[in-house]
Amino acid sequence: MSTESTSPENPPEPPVLPRTQLSLADAVREIERHVSTAGWDAPVRVFALVGTARALAASPELADQLTADVQAAAEGDATHLTSIEQEGLPVADDLEELLGGITWPDSVDGAAITVERVILPPAAEEAMPTDQDAALDYLMSHPDRQDVRIAVGALRSGESWSAIRTRAHDDDSSVAMGADLVPGLLEALRATLS
Repeated sequence: MSTESTSPENPPEPPVLPRTQLSLADAVREIERHVSTAGWDAPVRVFALVGTARALAASPELADQLTADVQAAAEGDATHLTSIEQEGLPVADDLEELLGGITWPDSVDGAAITVERVILPPAAEEAMPTDQDAALDYLMSHPDRQDVRIAVGALRSGESWSAIRTRAHDDDSSVAMGADLVPGLLEALRATLS
């Protein structure tokens, strides 16, 4: 048993994530950064996640579309993931309907999605009007509103990862990340993999 204590001079070690979850975290971070280059006020974007080494073995011509860095990473790490943006998404009235209409073939190891939302502090949410039009006006004009971009990913094997960027702190070093930051969205995304 260790007798070392935690203090500002001796902070606790961050938890070591399993290799598969690290690969998912890398994929979600890369997706969020890729989407951020297009700026704000973007539509929902959906990505299939596939094991890079397995995809290269099944389709060697894929190598022409991947950078040398990605190919080298896949050679050194069997859990490395490649994201494939899905185009021509079905028309849907809302995010739940969109995700409800997506199913993935067994060749897809996981999925990721990016979406933008406006959030309020809890106290401001409690004061939001119940009428839908009034609530939208309230939300869009509230001085404490925050525009956020959420990127979440989930694997069939159960791992998940989230990245959240605010418009107010639109910088790669200010993106919050963690395994379960947006549980409702992750659950809806996981359902597409069932």
